[in-house]
Amino acid sequence: MKRLTLAAAFACLALLGACATSTPYQPAAGTDRGYSEQRIEDNRYQVQFAGNSLTDRKTVETYLLYRAAELTKQNGFDHFRVVRRDTDAKTKRIGESAFYDPFYDHFFLNYRYFGPRAAYFRNPYRRFYPGPSYASRFGYYDPFWVGPADYREQTSYLASAEIYMGKGPKPDDVAYFDAGQVLVNLTGSIVRPEA
Repeated sequence: MKRLTLAAAFACLALLGACATSTPYQPAAGTDRGYSEQRIEDNRYQVQFAGNSLTDRKTVETYLLYRAAELTKQNGFDHFRVVRRDTDAKTKRIGESAFYDPFYDHFFLNYRYFGPRAAYFRNPYRRFYPGPSYASRFGYYDPFWVGPADYREQTSYLASAEIYMGKGPKPDDVAYFDAGQVLVNLTGSIVRPEA
């Protein structure tokens, strides 16, 4: 029984540690973080890399380029051309408070007409303040639920590109990449998941 408890504790610690790191270079199978691709034609792919909020934009774009080069070599081609490339940022606001419940993210903002911050909620401590009976000089009265005092923003990035692969020497155009050189030059900046 003691071993089972210890094993469960280590599993929880490993899961918690995995959440506190940036997204490694990995396939997005089973999760929405990592690389994925969709074949459009024999020599044309749509490639994506999605990172978590701890993965910066440069890393996401580097991993996308690395995956494009890797895919080019796996399919027997020498170079690829980036036809279309885009990086989307998704930002969400997270509340920070000792009494804030993360399972009800932004609850009081979206539920203002029926919740404790509704305009009809009366403040029994309001005195000597002109105005409607439900208002106080410090805002609406909320005795039962304290929302987050501060917010912080979390931004995660999703880089996507459509690539066209070719054989032979790379054309003299900045939109073309030599897949072998990309793999050699970017290998040092690729962080793979720990085994």
